[in-house]
Amino acid sequence: MLLNMRKFFSIVKLTGNSKQLLRQFWCGSPAQMNVHLKGRDLLTLQNYTADELKFLLWMATDLKQRIKHKGEYLPLMQGKSLAMIFEKRSTRTRLSAETGFALLGGHPSFLTTQDIHLGTNESLTDTTRVLSSMTNAILARVYKHNDLELMTKEATIPIINGLSDLHHPLQILADYLTLQEHYGGLNGLTITWIGDGNNVLHSIMMSAAKLGMHLRVATPKGFEPDLRITKITEQYSEEYGTKLLLTTDPLEAADGANVLVTDTWISMGQEEEKKERVKAFQGYQITMQTVRSAASNWTFLHCLPRKPEEVDDEVFYSPQSLVFQEAENRKWTIMAVMVSLLTDYSPQLQKPTF
Repeated sequence: MLLNMRKFFSIVKLTGNSKQLLRQFWCGSPAQMNVHLKGRDLLTLQNYTADELKFLLWMATDLKQRIKHKGEYLPLMQGKSLAMIFEKRSTRTRLSAETGFALLGGHPSFLTTQDIHLGTNESLTDTTRVLSSMTNAILARVYKHNDLELMTKEATIPIINGLSDLHHPLQILADYLTLQEHYGGLNGLTITWIGDGNNVLHSIMMSAAKLGMHLRVATPKGFEPDLRITKITEQYSEEYGTKLLLTTDPLEAADGANVLVTDTWISMGQEEEKKERVKAFQGYQITMQTVRSAASNWTFLHCLPRKPEEVDDEVFYSPQSLVFQEAENRKWTIMAVMVSLLTDYSPQLQKPTF
């Protein structure tokens, strides 16, 4: 158990310089970026600048290095609690949030619609106000993105999007950390998405250009990304000087790609559309034939769970597949989000090159 820092200073006589060094040991040295995220919500990466996205990735790298590789204990969430509302099933989001928050010394509380009165005997407004008085942040995996927007209006604590019908920001932060680790930087990479125009794609579209990445998207007719998000993405591409391609041809999209990405064709809540969707996505399975068009240093990402019709085993289990490193990084990036939104901690590790 760590001593309270003020009490420790009263017991041990330290000089001003020694105190500052000790604070930096526990709390991290001052960040080299003028970024202040404490108290913010995270609903969509659209609301985060390039520097803020880089800061979150830097934070994740720092926490992973200090905790996983150096074996340090950083109780940055000690005395804090996290309410976790899940309307949908989850493996990676639940485990990354629950174990990550606990690893930082905090108390996570997992809540499903069977556990609380959410939308049944109690309105979302009332639930949000109650949770605001008892916890320090709310992570919510919901069906409707509008519910998250309502929660931000009623809450006095940060709201974190654990997935909605429009966005999945936590997943994309993990993807970027994985690519940063593999390639040593993000600027100049070409990401190719082959599949449904869904929430995961939307989060890539809201952020890739800000980090200097080109984006090529192949979706079947009728399954394109949200038109409003597409227009914003086009503006980002022009503003940041990146290339954007929208097509219905998977091989055209894969041409020259560094990163090939896909996701489930049938999300939770779309089970009744399965036959129609499987038929519409014929030819969209990522195979070794697909990657022949990609760059020589190609890699593959999938947020999981994966089905064989989306990507064959040869690609999914290949050395170029980063899916399991990507899955682990969900933990470090969500920890980075929670630390950034709830504390004044600054990374100690030297800022990576993005």
